[in-house]
Amino acid sequence: MKKVPFVTKELVERLVMRFPTPFHIYDEKGIRENAKALKEAFAWNKGYKEFFAVKATPNPFLIKILKEYGCGCDCSSYTELMLSQAVGIHGNNIMFSSNDTPRDDFALAAMLGATINLDDITHIAFLKEVIGHIPERLSLRYNPGGVFKITTDIMDNPGDAKYGLTREQLFEGYRILKEEGVKEFGMHAFLASNTVTNEYYPTLARELFTTAVEIREKLGISLNFINLSGGIGIPYRPDQEPNDIRLIGAKVKEVYDEILVPAGLGDVAIYTELGRFMMGPYGMLVTKAIHEKHTHKEYIGCDACAVNLMRPAMYGAYHHITVLGKEDAPLDHVYDVTGSLCENNDKFAIDRHLPKIDVGDYLAIHDTGAHGFSMGYNYNGKLRSAELLLKENGEVELIRRAETPADYFATFDCFDEYRSLTARKSLTTKGV
Repeated sequence: MKKVPFVTKELVERLVMRFPTPFHIYDEKGIRENAKALKEAFAWNKGYKEFFAVKATPNPFLIKILKEYGCGCDCSSYTELMLSQAVGIHGNNIMFSSNDTPRDDFALAAMLGATINLDDITHIAFLKEVIGHIPERLSLRYNPGGVFKITTDIMDNPGDAKYGLTREQLFEGYRILKEEGVKEFGMHAFLASNTVTNEYYPTLARELFTTAVEIREKLGISLNFINLSGGIGIPYRPDQEPNDIRLIGAKVKEVYDEILVPAGLGDVAIYTELGRFMMGPYGMLVTKAIHEKHTHKEYIGCDACAVNLMRPAMYGAYHHITVLGKEDAPLDHVYDVTGSLCENNDKFAIDRHLPKIDVGDYLAIHDTGAHGFSMGYNYNGKLRSAELLLKENGEVELIRRAETPADYFATFDCFDEYRSLTARKSLTTKGV
């Protein structure tokens, strides 16, 4: 699959007059088309709902777009709950899935009426202590352990994951919840990350649907919803085929009709919590080549660095790079594409075949729409970039301004010298 950027050199040259690089930019048209396809893929299930994984792209402008397609929010922290509330998403439209959860987070989730998904059996008593009661609607996160396979391929290793209840704990947890008066029960599982196969959800569904039938038989509890969570990935590499969400939805329906319907569980709602799939391909990090270095290797230095996109440094993850204006030029140079952090792993690409890059060229780093900006940080005093939205009508909207030195220093307001700095209004690049 050829990676085609949704921005052009000409558009970027106009944008940098208002928004200097680096910046993340998102494609509204792509986001909308994808959300519509997901909704149609699971339309066969009357209770279906997507809870967008806020952690992937915590921007209210983008979440509002998904809200138009009936999406709720999957939150994992206090501030993500606040963000969901700010865009008008609350109650059962929030799924709160967290781990090692602080008291205040549970308290806010309960106050907003969110569906709480408990990560550990001890959290049942902890939640009751925090809010004074057990909600009538609760979910438990299941981790069967071992390795998760599709046919003979190992997709991930749930046994090493810190999340979820064991099988024995899961059944015991539901028994406790029933005794506590819970009336609506859910089950959640996330067993593999970023899968690029149409078989992940159907295979996971078979595991969870079979477990749901056993819960009914052994405990007399009929689950109200089963949350397949995330895990549907995107093709970061050009040689990967994207998932077919409509085919995935149809395959899950086959398993649903095979296992749940005959067991009298044909009204169980199916939930998903997709982040990467919803936003990943529809975001790009645009950066400018500002240096070239010829030593033991050929280097191109950019004005972006790992604080703008951590995945390559943290995971060795591949992100495709397009040199804007040179889309059809031969890939006859080999570069390490780097940032300016004092870390040797601050590289967007290693030994990457690219066209000849000149200082001043703009590079579009693909598939940064999820776990891109959101994983940013301030190491080396670096500042987070702006976020822009390329709207369907071709206009570009600023949806998050770039950080300034004043933002970086704002949390030092307890430091006397900080007050004198701000009083002199010297917190600008020029002033410093």
